[in-house]
This record gives sequence, C-alpha cells and structure tokens, in this order.
Amino acid sequence: MKSSFFYTGHYSTVAEKTKAHLNSVPDFLSRQTAGSTRAAGDAIEALIADMFDTLLGDWCKEYSADFARRAMADIAYTDTEDFYCVVDVKTHRADTKFNMPNLTSVERLSRFYEDDKNIFALILVKYSVEGNRVEVTDVSFSPIEFLDWGCLTVGALGWGQIQIANSNRIDINHGFSRKAWMLSLCETMFEFYPKEVLKINERIARFQDVRSYWEHKQDVWA
Repeated sequence: MKSSFFYTGHYSTVAEKTKAHLNSVPDFLSRQTAGSTRAAGDAIEALIADMFDTLLGDWCKEYSADFARRAMADIAYTDTEDFYCVVDVKTHRADTKFNMPNLTSVERLSRFYEDDKNIFALILVKYSVEGNRVEVTDVSFSPIEFLDWGCLTVGALGWGQIQIANSNRIDINHGFSRKAWMLSLCETMFEFYPKEVLKINERIARFQDVRSYWEHKQDVWA
C-alpha cells in the first residue's frame, strides 16, 4: 500500500503552506543573529516544528517535535493511514555558494525502510536575508526516494552518509518508486565501497612507512 499523502500530491500543498507560513511570520531574527546561517536555520526549523501538525491538517493523527539534535528527524507524525513519517528539516541560504548537507546514514535508512509503513521525508527550505528580514523563496517536502540520485552523493562517514551534492540544485521525481530508489542506493554503495577500500589501503601503506621511519630512528627523547 502506497501513502496516499505522498503519492496523490497532498505533500506539495503542505510545502506551499509551509512557505506561506514562514513568509507570514514577523521578523524573527535580530541584527546579531541575521548574520549567522546557523541561527537563521535553527529559527526556521523551530517555526516549522511549532506549526507543522497544523499545516498537515486532517492528515495528522499523532505528532512529535521533541528530538535530540543527532536524531534522524526534527519532527515526526503518524498519518491517518498509519504511515509513520520522520521529517528532517534542511535550510539553505541562497547567498552561500555551495554546501553539502548530510541527510542520513545509508545503514540507518536501509533498516528504517525494512518497514513499509516508515517514511523518511525532507523539508528543504531555501531563503535569503535582507537586514533582519527572512524571505523564503522555495520549500520542498517529499520522501527521500523522490530525490533524484543526480543531485545526491555519499560521504565517507560511518557506513556512508547520503548527502545533497549541492543545495543550489534539487531535483525531485514526484511519485518515484521506493524499490527502484533503494536499488539505486545499493548500486551507488557497490561503487562507493571499493573506492573506500583503495583509500584505506593507501592509508595503511602510508603508516607502514611511518612505522618503518620511527623503528629506524634514533630515540633522541629517551
């Protein structure tokens, strides 16, 4: 059973409501915080968390915004079809040329998606700041499997971290198959891990040289 919320387009309406809500809030940055990308991003995340259950409307059956910073999600809800959706909010300041935000661990996602009722979704907010005023120019809200692999990459942290390759470019394939996306993830990892093995072998060789140097070096500190 597919999620009616995500596979019949309702999520796009929620994204539009989220953008409108953020742009309707009076100036929420001070002169000091306006210059901080992190402070602005945290403020936007908080504004979304405070209102997202309302923006979901009748689709939302249970809602939580109480998560630790290192958790998989910023907010989570169970919808009326009993899908459990965890939502990670990412913000991108338009005047920054380039960033590659981490989305989630490949291992964590693969385990989470063993349950067909689980959904890992992303709210991606693009904004600019003039003085103390935040203008949100774009909001997207979708499951991770709607993100095209052409705008994603994998970073070398733990099992591997799925990342947005460049926040200035987000490509969404609306209604894309979870199975097809996860199979693409597997193929991506089959290419990624051998490259990591080569890097590890190079590092081992490097420290074999370092050990040899120190084994033959006079101990002048003795």
